[in-house]
Amino acid sequence: MTHHTENAPPKQAGLAHFWSAAGYSAGGLIRLAKEAAFRHEVLAGAGLLVAYGVMNVAAAIRLSAAVLFLLLIAMEAVNTAIEEIIDRISPEVSATGKHAKDLGSLAVFCLILANSMLLVYALSVHLAT
Repeated sequence: MTHHTENAPPKQAGLAHFWSAAGYSAGGLIRLAKEAAFRHEVLAGAGLLVAYGVMNVAAAIRLSAAVLFLLLIAMEAVNTAIEEIIDRISPEVSATGKHAKDLGSLAVFCLILANSMLLVYALSVHLAT
């Protein structure tokens, strides 16, 4: 495996490392914002925030919703990274590339289901009161 380090930025430590990492994360967020799926998920998350506010759900449900939403966004980022890598190393259609993309998509779908399950639970608690 060849490592191309001559163009890599120097390693940072301490606070400089923190700021560099924050910059990389911001770059990832900017890239992710170009994905329609991410924008849809953010809109759905805003809708969930409103719904949970209207239902006045317990703090545990709010915390669970926040964690599940962040996991969904993180998984969407990983899925997008998988798609970028597959498209770069294997621009031709291949079974392996399709499987990798399908598995990333499944991971995102599972988190969408988890968010939906929490909403159904919150609705059932709200309607029971």
